[in-house]
Amino acid sequence: MASPQQNARRQQQVEELCAAAIRALTGDAALHYRGGRLHRATRALPVYAPHLRVEPGSDDFVACRAAADSMALRLRHSDAALHRSLCPEEPVDRLIFELLEQLRVETLTPADMPGMAGNLRQRFEDWSRAFYRSGLTEGEVGILLYTVAQMCWSRLNALPVLHETEDYIESTRWSLVSALGSALAGIRRQRHDQAAFAPYALEIARIVGDKVRAKRAQPGEDESGEEAEGDTRAPFALLLDFDQDDGGDGIAAAVSGASKVFVEAEQAYRVYSARYDVELAAATQVRKALLEEYRERLDRRVAAQGVNVPRLARLLGAVLAEPRRDGWRFGEEEGQVDGRRLSQLITSPGERRLFRREQFKPAADCQVSVLVDCSGSMKAHIESVATLVDILLRALEMAGVNTELLGFSTAAWNGGRPYREWMSRGRPRHPGRLNEVCHLVFKDAERSWRRARRDIAALLKADLFREGIDGEAVDWACNRLLARSAGRRIMIVISDGSPADSATGLANDAFYLDNHLKDVVARREQQGQVEILGLGVGLDLSPFYRRCLATDMSQALDNALFFEIVQLIGGRHRR
Repeated sequence: MASPQQNARRQQQVEELCAAAIRALTGDAALHYRGGRLHRATRALPVYAPHLRVEPGSDDFVACRAAADSMALRLRHSDAALHRSLCPEEPVDRLIFELLEQLRVETLTPADMPGMAGNLRQRFEDWSRAFYRSGLTEGEVGILLYTVAQMCWSRLNALPVLHETEDYIESTRWSLVSALGSALAGIRRQRHDQAAFAPYALEIARIVGDKVRAKRAQPGEDESGEEAEGDTRAPFALLLDFDQDDGGDGIAAAVSGASKVFVEAEQAYRVYSARYDVELAAATQVRKALLEEYRERLDRRVAAQGVNVPRLARLLGAVLAEPRRDGWRFGEEEGQVDGRRLSQLITSPGERRLFRREQFKPAADCQVSVLVDCSGSMKAHIESVATLVDILLRALEMAGVNTELLGFSTAAWNGGRPYREWMSRGRPRHPGRLNEVCHLVFKDAERSWRRARRDIAALLKADLFREGIDGEAVDWACNRLLARSAGRRIMIVISDGSPADSATGLANDAFYLDNHLKDVVARREQQGQVEILGLGVGLDLSPFYRRCLATDMSQALDNALFFEIVQLIGGRHRR
């Protein structure tokens, strides 16, 4: 049985493959999956058709690929502005109109892609079986919505309805034929023209909406609202609720959402007071004797892992090094003519080694910065994180890569001095960040691993861990990277959760710091000067980082985990 960590990694691979397929079909390089949702840059794209929802723990790759193909067809063949202008306001009407538009674009599958058409058909039929077997068709509204979906899909694709439920829906279908007949013919005839298709789709949506509202208004069913709600809750939840939590047992994804305060400020992040912010050498915060003790403890943990560091260094060198010109090789049998040996044509006519060739040597023109979340929740994992970081930095240095180890925390709990100033001034609305930022340098880029190995052990100092303001830390670490000349700059953020500062969250809103982190990462990725990777400690960080890896730090650190980290580092960002 696969572990939650393996399931999370498999799902990440599936999403990467599906995103690549969508980009190829649409030509839009900004499309990618994050947190299980398709995004364009930083904006999540809506999914309004029920059969496009897939469950990572139970649905196979074919289902995920079919959903991706369907989204690609929607982006390619549907005018979003026109669709929004025509979309009805009534929830049931909108539900049907959204479904019909999705079914329309799925009929526009290219003729030379029969595999895509087969995947789409299988996906709709699988969803239909799941809907029927769940018992959602037992209520009047459920059977009505299900029957309409079957009738419209059948007419648009010129295919029979699902055989398993054909007899079950027959009476409902017969009662709808007279009302929907001409509109069904219209959507089939106009499926290639969105504007001409829309009036027929709106007519179907209105008729179905009126029937649902009439059923809910029947006497005896609306007195308490319980029966009507019970009849419609499940179908609408399945069709309209796109933010349901995954009920699987995989590694959880970081929780994030929209920040009204951040959006209303036009993506402008505010710092109430930066007077108390500090940047410290972490080793100066630990007594020398205690630091030596930490280093000895860390050495014992590193030795116990049994990781093959030289092999890891070779793997890192293979993915990070690039060929660099390193002089000439002389005495070759082919290449460029070596003028110094032309005389040998006379003295030794049989001599063939008269050429020279350029010599290239692999070299890593790269700077890697590791940024560790030093928030309070990381205390439980810090020994494993420190061990991983120590091994990784050592291997990177053996591969010829320049490295830096940074951390971020706050200088106080629950806001500190900026928070007290804000309180004394009458608590003005939306003050922005209210804590004292503390940025930590465990190893700077000028020092080798051997010289900094003792300072790295300061990661084990629990008193340094308070709260976390990730967005500012990522910006700070990126600026440090940009100050150094390197052909490639990579930053690895190691974290076990979303940004968290209680004072800032209470004074603004719950996702203020989350949205700032997303904005920072998106801006830096767009600039293209720094590659930002996320390494989640028992958490999927995909809501924040496009390239990330979920790890289980409760298990021993083995060669397989480091191999996956090598793959994460080596995979360049698709632009």
